[in-house]
Amino acid sequence: MENKVKLTKLANCAGCGAKVGAGTLSQLLRGFRTHSDPRLIVGYDKSDDASVYIIDDTTALIQTTDFFPPIVDDPFLYGVIAATNALSDVYAMGGTPRLALNIMCVTDSMDKETVQEILRGGCDAAYRADTIITGGHTISGAEPIYGLAVSGFVHPEKVLKNCGAMSGDVLILTKPLGIGILTTALKAGFLEDKVLEQRILGQMAELNRTARDIMVKYPVHSCTDVTGFGLLGHGYEMASGSGCTLHINTGSVPYIKEAYEFAEMGMIPAGAYRNREYAEPGVAIRGSVTRAMQDILYDPQTSGGLLIAVAESSAPALLRELRDSIPVASEIGYVTDLQESSVILH
Repeated sequence: MENKVKLTKLANCAGCGAKVGAGTLSQLLRGFRTHSDPRLIVGYDKSDDASVYIIDDTTALIQTTDFFPPIVDDPFLYGVIAATNALSDVYAMGGTPRLALNIMCVTDSMDKETVQEILRGGCDAAYRADTIITGGHTISGAEPIYGLAVSGFVHPEKVLKNCGAMSGDVLILTKPLGIGILTTALKAGFLEDKVLEQRILGQMAELNRTARDIMVKYPVHSCTDVTGFGLLGHGYEMASGSGCTLHINTGSVPYIKEAYEFAEMGMIPAGAYRNREYAEPGVAIRGSVTRAMQDILYDPQTSGGLLIAVAESSAPALLRELRDSIPVASEIGYVTDLQESSVILH
């Protein structure tokens, strides 16, 4: 359909680049009164992807929410990407999403057809995930916003947290980096349509369901999805929560090649600077890592891949099976006992 309104022009930030910095969030949430419950095994104090509450011996409830302003102008694709991104948190915990609620803000300049297409896109992503959208809430505001609140389920003994990485683990990433840089270039009018179509849209619309289905067959100790805090922000949280050091072999990290070119030009989203401010004190560099590569590692991702910490003995088999369905999946590093920094770049 021909868009009457350029959705990305209605928002100051694109996608997960709008996410409030992790350092700011930790300060905002500090000191609140809250109830304790032994059945709540993952709460907001854990900096994890979702909350997890044990219902009985075989079932735990996963709850999460994610929403953001438009990252593309096509309303259907915007809905698909926003919903896919929200569902990813449940997959990162090793769970299965089942129910979802729409979260939406519309502007006066958005016509009925545009709003319907956004909702249709979200419904399409949920349908592919075997998830039922049961309702939602819509308001009017200054900028468009769309996403989902998602409920899923997992066995209590099979929950994957971002704080379980162990020394000796191998790190695997299932999607390439660079989305934030490229969507910044898109918003500025520097990105060619073929790059948008061939390298970005399909990746952001791809559910992490297949990666989840494969990884749960193996002794995975920790997992998180790489989204608004970038690889180094989420990696720093994994390392800090696990009490270990993540070593990233920067030459093995998959990224979209055009993102490097734009990074060299300095076309960096504001979220990358927030991520650097948050994680850089815990990141050390051994050897030569270009500034452009560092920017890619801090780049906020929208609907990014899974960062998986798996036992070394099982890593080759997991990577082979992942690559049968996800060719870009890559071994990007390893985990050791805590060293001088939480994350070390090589």
